[in-house]
Amino acid sequence: MKMKKHAKKVMLFILTVAMTLSFSIGAFAKEAKVKETSYQTVTEIHDWGAAITKVIVDIGKPLTQYSVTKDTFKVHVSRSDDRLSNPLLEKGYRTVTNAYVADKNGEPTVRGKYVVLEMEIGPNISFGSALNYYGGANVWIDSEYTITQVQDIVLNSGTISGLVVNKFAGETRELVDDFSTGKATDDGVTLTYADYAPKKDKEKNPLIIWLHGGGEGGTDATIPLSANKAVNFITDDIQSYFDGAYVLAPQTPTRWMDGYLTGGADGTSKYEEALMALIKDYVANNPDIDPNRIYIGGASNGGYMTMLMIRDYPGYFAAAFPVCEGLRDSLVTNADIQNIGKTPIWFVTAKNDKTLLPEINTLPTYDRLIEAGAQDVQLTLLDDVHDTTGLYKNADGTPYQYNGHWSWIYVYNNEVESTINGKTTTIMEWMASKSLNK
Repeated sequence: MKMKKHAKKVMLFILTVAMTLSFSIGAFAKEAKVKETSYQTVTEIHDWGAAITKVIVDIGKPLTQYSVTKDTFKVHVSRSDDRLSNPLLEKGYRTVTNAYVADKNGEPTVRGKYVVLEMEIGPNISFGSALNYYGGANVWIDSEYTITQVQDIVLNSGTISGLVVNKFAGETRELVDDFSTGKATDDGVTLTYADYAPKKDKEKNPLIIWLHGGGEGGTDATIPLSANKAVNFITDDIQSYFDGAYVLAPQTPTRWMDGYLTGGADGTSKYEEALMALIKDYVANNPDIDPNRIYIGGASNGGYMTMLMIRDYPGYFAAAFPVCEGLRDSLVTNADIQNIGKTPIWFVTAKNDKTLLPEINTLPTYDRLIEAGAQDVQLTLLDDVHDTTGLYKNADGTPYQYNGHWSWIYVYNNEVESTINGKTTTIMEWMASKSLNK
């Protein structure tokens, strides 16, 4: 009997201790206090255009390095374009591919109050796109994010749970933010532009002029930089060929192809004089630009305008690189050929371009220049336009195919090359070697 009473007392003691420990553990697992949360977006420019690649979430409380995983949060986006009668484009959850604790700039750190959530992107993943093409023009759209915590974050100071973050605190557009923007008016015609200036030194610097395609017109000069990869002209890789180059990206309110004879691509442009005035003013206002090394290029509509500029201002540009250009050869006279041939020129187009057929634009003009004895004319005729990063593939495992008109992708990535004087030369290397005083 005494043994039973003793055993009962022992069991009661064990039960009391267990309950006390349970209460203590519950007390230690208290909710960590969190200040107001917010998020920022990061946009990067890829071969197919602008994509929101990550969100930087301000948790409001310091976290340790391994306290979050890609499964800690869900990321929902709602995309809308105010130009539409029904602005909502789509909404849904994005796939989080990586998560880490970071500083306020989004750089990984051992301890910080920010979390970076990287998300899946690709040429066919519209949830990530920061732009929308509608009515012949690209614009920045509204992308509203809600970041919801679905797994606890356990810290020594307590547990963070149930966060819902939907306060937008700003954005970063990588490389785009390194450009300035402005506008210039000549004879009643106003052009906007984006420009980049290299670090000042005691040397003269060349100028690269890039003319956008048909979908990048308007009054927001960041669009021609972002709807495709024009920002790449200021990357360290391309800048290294020129030892630092100015980049000027003019923007037309409509299309470079708007002619003053018929309103279409009639071999003229109502923006041509204003463009030349802008270029000359820009050079005059930046005295460290080398007037002997001014290069001009453009894609599609911009390729059309490139052809007009070297036709009508022979001897001004040190080199030209028209890409999938739209000046019909039937509009090019023999006198035009003589003028165009005075500028070193590198044509780029693809055989499967169905938008501006190379057989009625680039190819016959190239042949005529060769026949006329033009001294420096190059042609890259691509079979197609496909992904070269290895990241994006078709269902059968072959490289992802872009629209055949998008041959500018290879130019931005400096993947256009030819054998010149027995040496494999890229388009940027070729261009950087050109000068009017040589």
